Amino acid sequence: MDADRKFRNAMGRFATGVTIVSVAVDGEVHGMTANGFMSVSLSPRLVLVSVREEARIRALLQRSGTYGVSVLSREHRLASDHFAGRRAAEPPADFVELAGVPVVADAITRIAARIVAIHPAGDHLLYVGEVMEFADEQQGEPLIFHGGRYRELGADADAPVVWHGLPHAWF
Repeated sequence: MDADRKFRNAMGRFATGVTIVSVAVDGEVHGMTANGFMSVSLSPRLVLVSVREEARIRALLQRSGTYGVSVLSREHRLASDHFAGRRAAEPPADFVELAGVPVVADAITRIAARIVAIHPAGDHLLYVGEVMEFADEQQGEPLIFHGGRYRELGADADAPVVWHGLPHAWF
C-alpha cells in the first residue's frame, strides 16, 4: 500500500458527519458531498468547507460567492451518494432557499454562508463563509462516515465524561 493510501486510511479513522455543500448559478442548483466541514467562530459566525482544487463546484463557488451547507441525517444516504458522484436518475433531495442559497429541505441543520476568505491548503481550497442564516429545527440522527463507510451512532452513555481521571468540569 502506498503512503498516500495509508494516510487516507488513517484519516478515515476520524468519524465525521456528512454534508452537502450547495450553490446556485444561473438558476441551477449544484451540490457536492463533503465531510470536510467545521464551525470556525461564534462571533462572527463562521464556517469552513474544504474543496479539492479539481472539484467541479470550485468554479461555481467562485461565481456565486455563497454556499449552503446541509447536515445530513441517516435518511439522506442516497442523497449523499448522489452528490458524491454515484448519481441517481433523479437527485434524491429537494432543495429550498435559505437567505437565497439552496439547502436540502429536510436536512437536520441548514446553513447559508457568504464566502469571506479562500485559503489554499495543499490540493484543497478552504472556503470560509460568514453565516447569513441557519435553521436547525429538523430532528434526526446524523449520517456518520468512518472507515470508508456510513455508520450509525451508538447508544448514549449515561456516565459523566472523565478526562485523565478528572471530571470534565475541572478543565
